[in-house]
Amino acid sequence: ANPAFCFRNATSFSTDTKKDPNKHTEFSHLDSTSRQPQMVNVGQKEITQRRAHARSKLKVPQIIMEKLEKGDLHSPKGPVFATAIVAGTLAVKQTSSLIPFCHPIAIEDCKITIQKDEKESDEIVIDCHVSVNYKTGVEMEALVGCSVAALTVYDMCKAISNQIIISDTRLISKAK
Repeated sequence: ANPAFCFRNATSFSTDTKKDPNKHTEFSHLDSTSRQPQMVNVGQKEITQRRAHARSKLKVPQIIMEKLEKGDLHSPKGPVFATAIVAGTLAVKQTSSLIPFCHPIAIEDCKITIQKDEKESDEIVIDCHVSVNYKTGVEMEALVGCSVAALTVYDMCKAISNQIIISDTRLISKAK
């Protein structure tokens, strides 16, 4: 699809600015005149500490959960969770190569945890925390990190079952 066509009539989206006065009512990645997609100019923004926490969940069959031992799954490809943490961390650092309008950011801290959900016996929870001192937020980096970690778990476990469901990928919090 032609990006100009897709965005030509996109002028605003609904948000409750009374609840969050910092929210925009216009798409930030559209030129206000031409309506063409563009990267946001952060040149004049102040450098502040930025943090984001994103989460993905995987619903896995019992046969996979039964293989969980000592906090990780072990497959012929190697330790599943440890490999997913490395993959997610690499993805965080490559977000601007994957998402067109994300700024390249020198990530200062990234922590990914993967564990069995305490409430749901068939779910695995992946949390990705990213922080940096910069002019723009890191929520996309956190979302990409937990998403790629989830895809890595899927890849490493698909030989056992392809009935794995990746769900609930979302931003938990962000701060500046």
